Amino acid sequence: MSTPAEEPEQPPSPYEPPRPDPSPWAQPAEPPPSGHPAEPPPSGEPAEPPQWGQPPPGEPPRWTPPAPAAQPWGQPAPGKQQWEQQQWGQPTYPPSGQYGPPAGDGTNVLAILSLVLAFVFAPAGIVLGHLAKRQIRRTGEAGDQLATWGLVLSYAFTVIGVLVCCGWLALVVWAGASGSSGTDY
Repeated sequence: MSTPAEEPEQPPSPYEPPRPDPSPWAQPAEPPPSGHPAEPPPSGEPAEPPQWGQPPPGEPPRWTPPAPAAQPWGQPAPGKQQWEQQQWGQPTYPPSGQYGPPAGDGTNVLAILSLVLAFVFAPAGIVLGHLAKRQIRRTGEAGDQLATWGLVLSYAFTVIGVLVCCGWLALVVWAGASGSSGTDY
């Protein structure tokens, strides 16, 4: 059997150890023996060996690392205030007021409760609606329409409730009066 004179080069097998790199920047397989100087430098250049991974003097580098795009974790970006980043890069929010969120943010809780209690227990909805209106005027929070609707519905259901109670009492009195009016059993 004869083998062809030139065989195409096979790709390296992942199971074989890597072949030595003939690159000029590759690390030498063996250091020069001690006591023997390395090759003398070309005329006039100092005898300084190139650093590992760096091209020889006078040649441009093959690859340059990309510029860092972001700040390292925990470091605030330039121009940002200190409270905008915590220790691990988690965003934080500016400090709020003394007793909660700043004025003008969110809906007044009493206005919401006034609207809810208008359907459950209307007299409490009236009280909370008036308290909500006063608080909204003072703080500037949202929810004025909710408080107004809470008041309207609370007053309406209270009036309906009072009329139902008065009607029931009138019916009881009328039924009691007609029962004792002369028919004895």
